[in-house]
Amino acid sequence: MSPNQYLYLEDLRVGMVFESGEYTVDADQIREFARHYDPQPFHLDEEAAKGTFFGGLAASGWHTAAITMRLIVQSVPIAGGIIGAGSEVTWPRATRPGDTLRVVSTIMDIAPSSSKPDRGMVTVQSDTLNQHQALCQRSVARLLAFRRG
Repeated sequence: MSPNQYLYLEDLRVGMVFESGEYTVDADQIREFARHYDPQPFHLDEEAAKGTFFGGLAASGWHTAAITMRLIVQSVPIAGGIIGAGSEVTWPRATRPGDTLRVVSTIMDIAPSSSKPDRGMVTVQSDTLNQHQALCQRSVARLLAFRRG
């Protein structure tokens, strides 16, 4: 993305929507992430996962969150980068092997800083959807956004 394609605080509007590209998750990726960061049976082993709450292999919520972050970085062109200042994350549905994820991010609120005139906070809801448009993750995050100059 070239610098003139990035959006600054004054360019953003409540209701703006950004849609990401797609990312397909496979079983090997799910197991690899789990081995490093969330080593639980329902993320590591298809057979063991069958007898759990998930009833089969499921990606860690944190794996879904990491994929979501990648897709947000690629699709929400905030100047200075995606710098979080807090977030609420929910996972209403597990991400499964073969799921193709995409993220729809919507600007919910914009609050210019009263003490730092060069910036503000932007609240963004990002919905991570699978190929059936089912919600796998919802994140409502406060992001730092800078003014031009």
